[in-house]
Amino acid sequence: MTEIITEQRNEHSADIDKADSLGIISIINNEDKTVANAVEKKLPEIAAAVDIIAEKMLAGGRLVYCGAGTSGRLGILDACECYPTFGVDESKVVALIAGGSAAMVRAVEGSEDNMESGVSDLADINFCDKDVLVGIAACGNTPYVLAAAEYAKKTGAVVIALTCAGLTKLSDYADIDISPITGPEVLAGSTRMKSGTAQKMILNMISTAVMIRLGKVYKNYMVDLRVTNQKLAKRALRIVGEVTGANEEAARQALEKCNNSVKHAIVSILCGVDFNEAERLLSKNGGNVGKVVGV
Repeated sequence: MTEIITEQRNEHSADIDKADSLGIISIINNEDKTVANAVEKKLPEIAAAVDIIAEKMLAGGRLVYCGAGTSGRLGILDACECYPTFGVDESKVVALIAGGSAAMVRAVEGSEDNMESGVSDLADINFCDKDVLVGIAACGNTPYVLAAAEYAKKTGAVVIALTCAGLTKLSDYADIDISPITGPEVLAGSTRMKSGTAQKMILNMISTAVMIRLGKVYKNYMVDLRVTNQKLAKRALRIVGEVTGANEEAARQALEKCNNSVKHAIVSILCGVDFNEAERLLSKNGGNVGKVVGV
């Protein structure tokens, strides 16, 4: 039997091919229920990762995800959502995937074994000691990610490992090792399932918590969202109204005067100032609405 947990056979799904549709998805659902508990056991490590990423980003560094296959795609998904959700510059949260952008939509055979690309992809973005690398690999042995992690360590950067297999080769390079043990997959080795779910949960936690630490959230509102479509325009209007108590028309006017910036509109209304003064107050307080309005 293989020693890699994610490759082992799951006895709970041993006869899944004999089950009807309801039986199949019930087995999958029961296994999925174990993922949140596995992630919960790693909250201290996740919190430590958040602390150091926030510190590095406040100092001008970047959060860089690196993975192959499902792990790489999850990193890209998390990174590309940071701009519209939190208004963070797209250059500040970067995702690299073995095989390049083509691997996002189809498998690029052999790319995960390409160690040279793991190094060159980081070099191409001028990765340095100011940045943080999050290496994502379900089994923790992906050559592309291992090479990237080794390169990152040589630059003096912080390396965070995100795996689902306990201590792995990737752990050797990690300053922080996040490895929820999700156990054998419903289909042996299919790490797009429980392992992927755990990784998605953790990436959501990391990026969301980091952005909260960076002042991108007020109370539980996304006050730095970018109004890039009608849905987000309505959300921005609703947030300004709910936070300030302003009616819809007053909220709309404030947003118009503040170039559709939610946090500027909130400060403008609550502090009774124009856009320029709202900008001055926010800049003085690191973009943190709570510090400006005092609550």
